[in-house]
Amino acid sequence: MGSSPEIVAVNPWMILPFAALLAMIALAPFLFAKFWHKHYSKVAAVLGTVVILYYFAGLHAAARVGETAHEYIGFIALIGSLFVVSGGIHIVVRGRATPLGNVLFLFVGAVLANVLGTTGAAMLLIRPWLRLNRSRVSAHHVVFFILVIANVGGCLTPIGDPPLFLGYLMGVPFGWVMMHCLPMWALGVAILLAMFFFVDRLNVNRAREKNSDWHATTERWKFEGLPNIIFLAIIIGAVFINDPPYLREGLMIVAAWGSYFTTRKHIHKANHFNLEPIKEVAILFVGIFATMMPALDWLQNNASRLQEASPGLFYWSCGTLSSLLDNAPTYLCFLKASFGRFVDADSVAQITQLMHSHGTTLASVTGSHVEAIKQAFATLQQLYPDQVRLGTASVNQIQVAYLLGDARLNHFIVAISVSSVFFGANTYIGNGPNFMVKAIADQQKIPAPSFFGYILKYALPFMLPMLLVVWWIFFRG
Repeated sequence: MGSSPEIVAVNPWMILPFAALLAMIALAPFLFAKFWHKHYSKVAAVLGTVVILYYFAGLHAAARVGETAHEYIGFIALIGSLFVVSGGIHIVVRGRATPLGNVLFLFVGAVLANVLGTTGAAMLLIRPWLRLNRSRVSAHHVVFFILVIANVGGCLTPIGDPPLFLGYLMGVPFGWVMMHCLPMWALGVAILLAMFFFVDRLNVNRAREKNSDWHATTERWKFEGLPNIIFLAIIIGAVFINDPPYLREGLMIVAAWGSYFTTRKHIHKANHFNLEPIKEVAILFVGIFATMMPALDWLQNNASRLQEASPGLFYWSCGTLSSLLDNAPTYLCFLKASFGRFVDADSVAQITQLMHSHGTTLASVTGSHVEAIKQAFATLQQLYPDQVRLGTASVNQIQVAYLLGDARLNHFIVAISVSSVFFGANTYIGNGPNFMVKAIADQQKIPAPSFFGYILKYALPFMLPMLLVVWWIFFRG
């Protein structure tokens, strides 16, 4: 999850394999389910290979493929290790599955997503959530869990969601996200929880009509497999390790291995745990990561050309593409587009000179952005005092300081931070945990909507109104 390599010029027609894979994921499960279940790995491999060969033979861009492979390994190491470790923790929740109780559960999960990440929180809580509602479980339980815990909830820290972690690696300070995104998080979560309460209340009334004992439960609170918390802590800690290469992923894999072989068999059995869901996600996302390279490269080449840029435009553009592409690289593309659009090379050079002179050359700053450069340098000193003192602040940190030091430009980073996290909930492929939650629900024979059913029945009627309200209040200007 590092910074992207130099982006190459791609033929827009090479976006077609990605579109074809998305169409197959959306349509194949209900048009020709048996074929898809048997051959989905071959489809993903063929389409991915076409794009990889294009990059190797047509563009001679082996470094770009290598960077994507590194991003995929980091992605699947995190997703897979959290899946394995959470599968070794068995939580039995005591109490009635009431609408208010469910709202409280989802709210706690939204908060926890910022500590464990949306993937960690989703994998830890999805099984107790389904058990809590087992007597009246419905598709809306699966979907709102994805919306709140696997996506929108993780908007407050770089740990919360991969896009924000990429921003942290690029120089956005850890505490900046909570300071600036808290109002949007609070409003978004509140709207979704209110919608869920209304829908769940209707579900309760239907359950009562069918079965007077819909709420009965005699189980006590129970937590098993708590030693896996240690493995979970190792995985979360490893997120912040950048050097040497692959040490982070190695620690995650070791933690998953340790969890898998030390967890008692009856815990895995109680969780209906097996490796099939992560296998499906790993295979499909190999194809997704490979085929989306041309789409991301085309986007980065063209996003910086926006002339009439506004926070609202970035909100909808970054958000829409985060729904269809993986939201982490989409965020990175728009962050780099912000650098290219608002921070020119001369400004970076003058700020670098100020850093090396320890501010003694402030009077020599020239050009049309004098005040902006001075403000950016002051922000750089505030955000990265040690790096400024040693003269080691990176170009990315200088560019981030330039944007964050200007309240108007600051809002562009808020817009792409919120939109990449929020809009990632709009499809199963917008964010890694979405597909994982669906796979677990399918494995336990719990109804989950199809790809288009998810969009038409839930994303459009529930997510879209919330996204419109957030835009109207915070980004319309």
